Amino acid sequence: MSAYLDLFMFVALIGAILLGFPVSFSIAGVAIIFAYLGWALGVMDISLMGATGQRVFGLLSNQVLIAIPLFVLMGAVLEKSRIAEELLDTMGRLFGQLRGGLGISVVLVGALLAASTGIVGATVVAMGMIALPTMLRAGYDPRVASGIVCTAGTLGQIIPPSTLLIILADVMSNAYQQAQYEQGKFAVEALSVGQFFAAAILPGFMLVLLYLIYILLRGVVRPQDMPPAALDLPKPGRSEVLAAIVPPVLLIIAVLGAILGGVATPTEAASVGAIGALLMAGRRIGLNPKIILVGAGALVLLGVLAGLFPVRLQRSDLSLFSQAAGGIYVVLTIIGAVAIFYALRAAFREKVIHAAVNSTLTMTAMIFATILAAGIFSLVFIGLGGEERVAEILSEMPGGATGALLFCMALVFVLGFFLDFVEISVIVLPLIAPPLILMGHDPIWLGVLLAINLQTSFLTPPFGFSLFYLRGAAPKEISTGQIYAGVIPFIGLQILGMTVVWFWPAISTWLPRLLF
Repeated sequence: MSAYLDLFMFVALIGAILLGFPVSFSIAGVAIIFAYLGWALGVMDISLMGATGQRVFGLLSNQVLIAIPLFVLMGAVLEKSRIAEELLDTMGRLFGQLRGGLGISVVLVGALLAASTGIVGATVVAMGMIALPTMLRAGYDPRVASGIVCTAGTLGQIIPPSTLLIILADVMSNAYQQAQYEQGKFAVEALSVGQFFAAAILPGFMLVLLYLIYILLRGVVRPQDMPPAALDLPKPGRSEVLAAIVPPVLLIIAVLGAILGGVATPTEAASVGAIGALLMAGRRIGLNPKIILVGAGALVLLGVLAGLFPVRLQRSDLSLFSQAAGGIYVVLTIIGAVAIFYALRAAFREKVIHAAVNSTLTMTAMIFATILAAGIFSLVFIGLGGEERVAEILSEMPGGATGALLFCMALVFVLGFFLDFVEISVIVLPLIAPPLILMGHDPIWLGVLLAINLQTSFLTPPFGFSLFYLRGAAPKEISTGQIYAGVIPFIGLQILGMTVVWFWPAISTWLPRLLF
């Protein structure tokens, strides 16, 4: 029995989570219990737990993970300021008269919100409260409407920037370095968040295209499921559409462009996104648009000029040109700071900042507590011999490297029925990723496959988070069974998307190779 403690430990973890205990306490509690059990049975060196302090320090000083709270804040500000509602309303009136038009608008808005917020819960709840009742009034089948809303909301996990991709980049980079050490390479290469963001862009929009094709085909085959909406509201004009779409698009370009262009690190770009979201919120609340435009323009100009002509004002040998440039930069900074101050004051007055910061702290604490507990879990799992067992299982899989990857993808898919993406990312992936990379799989391509697989975990009953979010926001006439039935075709589309990336790796590897 003592030889299989690592397996019993994993089963006990799933059981504790299914019983409803808080996830981070379940992970850490099960780990500590099995650490002492392994020590008592003589199969684990308890001194290994002394590395816990180093793991905590490593987590808190991790430069990659610092970007998570800033990206979460960016999304929370956009959600709490009701920018998502305005976008949904405009796109719904634009496409509503088409067969399946409301479904198309929900997917497109989901993609835009994914690239500007990256928060699944916020997107699903917003669309569940705004778009879903409109779709039901238009005569949409409740299952179809629920499936579209649930799935469009999960795009925030695969279209960058997303917390999943940030965590995955950290995990895969560590796994890649570990694999290189085991191959005897001491001049190891690291993988960046920017590479994973670049790798996920084309697969993310490929999934959007698959959803749109499915909605259009279903509208043709079963027109009664998605009739045109007889909206009483007028169709939006060009200026109204541009006013709703252009600000989020500019924010996306600023954030992703800064990362992919090598101008800023993910953490710096996330802070740019948070400030951009604050300025957009100020405009939405009713602040004078001239203040926002002038302030945003000054900050953009400052970023471009400072990147092209950097100035060190503390130097004593500055030329006249550098002094003049420094003076211009100071003026631009003041203009931008004034716009931020007015936007911040308006957000405080409307209680937007209060709600956004509360949401950010809650989600950030949940993510970091889970990562911290998973660090303790992995220490104990390794101490009980679990790492060697995983490597042995994968090496003995029929089909070699392909068979091992197929087994791991199936394992992650099944675990997605019971566990959250954070738990799978920080507990399971560090165990399976190094052996898979050693077998010859490209780490970037492997990361994208796992990202799509983990995105699917939001849709798989009974514990898919997207299903829970929609259950809380959906009208009472929609049953849980209808929500579950509605996502099944989209789970099939997710598997199709994984299959396409599997057979055409260039979809995920071409852009990062071009940029990096």
